[in-house]
Amino acid sequence: MKKINKLGKITPVEAEICNILLEESAEVVQAVSKVFRFGWLSCHPDKPEFTNKEHLEEECGDLLCMIKLLCDKEILDMDNISRSAEYKMAKLGKYSNIKL
Repeated sequence: MKKINKLGKITPVEAEICNILLEESAEVVQAVSKVFRFGWLSCHPDKPEFTNKEHLEEECGDLLCMIKLLCDKEILDMDNISRSAEYKMAKLGKYSNIKL
């Protein structure tokens, strides 16, 4: 794991990666919103070749790319992320109506 500098300051490269992560997160939110409003198979009038489902898949891929980049640059630790995902899955199994 990369050592964070003593002051914990973010480097310019880390800032750029995190900024893009923010942008991609917002695009995932927007894509999910379109699914809720118009359904999985609806298309944006300007992009009839992509369904809302396909657009969400693309945006999730972009977000996943940035998460992987944070791990590749040793800014975040994939093992910690995976543990958090497993913990979240257990909570969903206990507190949601989602069948796992």
